[in-house]
Amino acid sequence: MDISVVIPLYNEEESLTELHDRIKEVMQENKFSYEIIFVDDGSTDDSWNVITKLRSSSDHVKAIKFRRNYGKSPALHCAFQKTQGDVIITMDADLQDSPDEIPELYRMIKEDGYDLVSGWKKKRYDNKLTKNLPSKLFNATARKVSGIKLHDFNCGLKAYRKPLAKSIEIYNDMHRYIPVLAKYAGYTKIGEKEVRHQPRKYGKSKFGTSRFLNGYLDLITLWFLNRFGKKPMHFFGLWGSVMFLIGFVAIIVVGSTKLYDMHHGNPFRLVTESPYFYISLTMMILGTLLFLAGFLGELISRNSPERNHYWIEQEFD
Repeated sequence: MDISVVIPLYNEEESLTELHDRIKEVMQENKFSYEIIFVDDGSTDDSWNVITKLRSSSDHVKAIKFRRNYGKSPALHCAFQKTQGDVIITMDADLQDSPDEIPELYRMIKEDGYDLVSGWKKKRYDNKLTKNLPSKLFNATARKVSGIKLHDFNCGLKAYRKPLAKSIEIYNDMHRYIPVLAKYAGYTKIGEKEVRHQPRKYGKSKFGTSRFLNGYLDLITLWFLNRFGKKPMHFFGLWGSVMFLIGFVAIIVVGSTKLYDMHHGNPFRLVTESPYFYISLTMMILGTLLFLAGFLGELISRNSPERNHYWIEQEFD
């Protein structure tokens, strides 16, 4: 099969039939073999009934229905496990992503050799203050942290090579960072295509401004897990040891200063009257706790079933 189109959705009953028909038209024009996988993320409207009707009238339509709303990342993760196409295309269900982009995305994967191609909505029809500006700041930070030169990490319109989609794990809200997950998994040929952004035709956006704050927190989590996920002692143990040593040296200095003053007959205070004593003691305690956190992290990591999970490109017996 040439292409699997994955469409996560939540309360998009008005747009589904039109989206299906436009995808079908593009596929037939280009003679692609294809499947369309709708993932109903706990919709409370008539979306599932619409999908059921589309399924009954077409052998190309497949569907997954969640019992409740879990989010876009779980929807993509479950759909990726079901895909059969050599190239996987993801797009939103609100008709803001154009199916006319599919042939060129497919070509870039198959002929240009990209592992992942991300859409870039250069000209957007969203609110500039509440969406465009925060999005630019968010993408600039993601570029800096990840080293991936993309303008729009969170664009729903993307194309993937099949092994990539099957090997990465998308959880929580990590769909924003699929290019970063791909890079960490060893898929480094990541490209970008400028795509058309169409005004929303039906309904309203399901994403609030809180996603930008959550996005930054997820980016920090992703960076930390990639760097220290399999070796937590390298982070917690290092900084715990540094803090403990600084506190230990500082408390020796406090005690030595008192002994010096006592020996030379200088006025002196009790060690417990010095604020530096408590600061030093606190650093030693925090350093010990950090070291223990790293040690416990190592124990958990060693017992994890994923501790020896590595991505293998090729293998010969």
